[in-house]
Amino acid sequence: MSFYISLSGLKGAQTDLATISNNVANVNSTAFKKSKVQFGDIFAAAPMQTTNQVAGQGVRVQGVTQQFTQGTLETTDKALDLAVAGEGYFTVKGADGNVSFTRNGAFSVDNDRFAVDTTGAKLQVFQKDGATPPAPGAVAAQMDLIIPTKLSEAVAFNPGATPAPVPGPTDPDYELTSVGVSKDGMVSAVYANGQTVELGQVVMASFNSQESLRQEGDAHWSTTVASGDPIYGSANKGMFGSLNSGMLERSNVDITDELVNLIAAQRNFQANSKAIEAANTLTTTIVNIRT
Repeated sequence: MSFYISLSGLKGAQTDLATISNNVANVNSTAFKKSKVQFGDIFAAAPMQTTNQVAGQGVRVQGVTQQFTQGTLETTDKALDLAVAGEGYFTVKGADGNVSFTRNGAFSVDNDRFAVDTTGAKLQVFQKDGATPPAPGAVAAQMDLIIPTKLSEAVAFNPGATPAPVPGPTDPDYELTSVGVSKDGMVSAVYANGQTVELGQVVMASFNSQESLRQEGDAHWSTTVASGDPIYGSANKGMFGSLNSGMLERSNVDITDELVNLIAAQRNFQANSKAIEAANTLTTTIVNIRT
């Protein structure tokens, strides 16, 4: 029996080592959230058996859970680099139409002028005239964020966003000069004539149980039954947190803590190996006595 008890300890320590190694490997991954292994003991006894005379039967891995603590914000000075200070998530839509949620706010503009993240998924926004978020549980009216290079395109794209008239055939069509994002997620484009057009408000999402989200890689998550449906809203309100333009959220991995945990996991592995070695020595001794 001691062989199997120590074997369960080896497997548990191996899982712990793998989890810590993954944390260390992703110390520089944008918006990465570290994981921690949760263990539980194995115990079994007959209904009429006195439990204070029964040893445990080993350890099992209950789960590997992510730690959604805030990562350090790093300044990049790029307008479309966005960092969330709080518990909110950006809402993005992939090429397959599937919606996922991310903390990685490294957005850029593709060839079609869509704002996309590092995986090519398009950032979702509320329209200016529909920027008020819906009630919790309601389906949000969302759209892909487009950043037009011409003023006429910006006005046509979002006609409710500006009171200024559309440039006429003889009027100059002004070029885009800069883009800004406010703390509440309003994306504004400034054109050469000084006119500002509000293109939409970044759709933020929160969850009743973010620990139950399904990892998709690249700091993306998708919903599960346990996480519940996303609650949509705008930044700078409630649990959605505020947006910081020109910043990115770093990994929440503390390399010092992980190295200490790595040493502890290694010692645990060695101790279980010694227990197996001791059990093997005892078994060998008994076999030699019999022979």
